[in-house]
Amino acid sequence: MKIVYSDPKSGRTGQLELPKDKSAMILNYKIGDVVDGSAIGLAGCKLKITGGSDNSGFPLDRSIQGTIKTRAKRRKHSGKKAGMLSMQTVRGNMISADVEQVNTVIVESERNLDELFPKKEKKEEKKEEEKK
Repeated sequence: MKIVYSDPKSGRTGQLELPKDKSAMILNYKIGDVVDGSAIGLAGCKLKITGGSDNSGFPLDRSIQGTIKTRAKRRKHSGKKAGMLSMQTVRGNMISADVEQVNTVIVESERNLDELFPKKEKKEEKKEEEKK
């Protein structure tokens, strides 16, 4: 299971892969719940669950209770058919074993945010090192 965490103030994001034994710590939480980060390897942080997707790629939907996969009417927000209702397959708002990715936002952090978000190497620097 992947956990994607972000800081809304700076706009930075990061992700970590949870092993099977630790992924059981966040099962049965719902969208909107606040989770202690020490359960998933981010000690000193509190994370709010904002969404996710299951192993088939279907998104979690806040309005559907439980872990079921169902078809729901959704309103299109852009494109040629903006404003029209269409049917879309979605999963309920509870995290289950079928959920592959969980999106979270950092609510509180006792740690320095630079520790949480690793610096990415620039592609140009990598290419120059590979040429040498």
